[in-house]
Amino acid sequence: MEMEKKDVRALSKEQLRDFFVANGDKAFRGNQVYEWLWSKGAHSFEDMTNVSKGTRTMLEANFVINHIKVDTMQRSEDGTVKNAVRLHDGLVVESVLIPTNTRTTACVSSQVGCSLDCNFCATARLKRMRNLEPAEIYDQVIAIDKESRLYYNHPLSNIVFMGMGEPLMNYNNVLKAIEMIISPEGLGMSPKRIMVSTSGVPKMIKKLADDDVKFKLAVSLHSAIDEIRSRIMPFSTNFPLADLRESLEYWYRKTKSKISYEYVVWKDINDNKESIDALVKFCKYVPCKVNLIEYNPIDDGEFQQASEESINAYIQALEASGIVVKVRRSRGKDIDAACGQLANKEAE
Repeated sequence: MEMEKKDVRALSKEQLRDFFVANGDKAFRGNQVYEWLWSKGAHSFEDMTNVSKGTRTMLEANFVINHIKVDTMQRSEDGTVKNAVRLHDGLVVESVLIPTNTRTTACVSSQVGCSLDCNFCATARLKRMRNLEPAEIYDQVIAIDKESRLYYNHPLSNIVFMGMGEPLMNYNNVLKAIEMIISPEGLGMSPKRIMVSTSGVPKMIKKLADDDVKFKLAVSLHSAIDEIRSRIMPFSTNFPLADLRESLEYWYRKTKSKISYEYVVWKDINDNKESIDALVKFCKYVPCKVNLIEYNPIDDGEFQQASEESINAYIQALEASGIVVKVRRSRGKDIDAACGQLANKEAE
């Protein structure tokens, strides 16, 4: 049985250089191939025009390039673009391009499906099939960068990890992808323009702080009352708010970077004074801002968009306590915009 070939992009530049030396070629050939793979986004070894035919054949014999393929692309009336991205093994994830007047934001996925069980989220209904590889995350960003240039005449300006999956449950691959995105050999994007959104895994939030990451952190909070939060996000029973609070205080102490809280207000769930007061109190622990998100119902179940009055009550209470709050309106409604609450979001 033929052995499955490894994706060449799993190799570091040093490993590529070593491969060529071991096969009787010059080490610099590894630099050339690395540049083709990352800076130039080669989809096949044949694309590598300044590499000899013999070298390309050798690469072909040993490796594959498991590039993603944008299967279908939908453009909304508001300019939002949704990609259904097919992976090399036939699985599909989604990514979204969200334009505003001044920038374009890529919303990318980090897992196929999700291992968490947030009741309001469409992705949670898909069981987690696997983690995305760093190159598969990077490819989503490159595809959206091309669309941004094509439709909006400027490069991608921001990235949010708010698509399918919990990024901190695919920790190493997400960090490797970000490393490539910010590298001058990749997209050369500033880490300050990247936001990773988590449902709140305290141990991994502390690890981010210890690893001295430079990107921004968002937390899907949705309630600052344990009982309500565990109804919305059952997995959070294992991660009570006291633990989450402690990890966020640790994050801020080490990084001095403000937290963004993602917060959906639902009718008859968290649209009451008790919930508002709890959120205001929680926001005082660590410097933060709150994004109140318009909900995109996934069915006629218990999760329904709260009234404007309820949202305004949140805004007034937060602002009265000096907390920055923004309301995020749903984008791309006419194209059934993507997984969970994906298309509601953009980076700061």
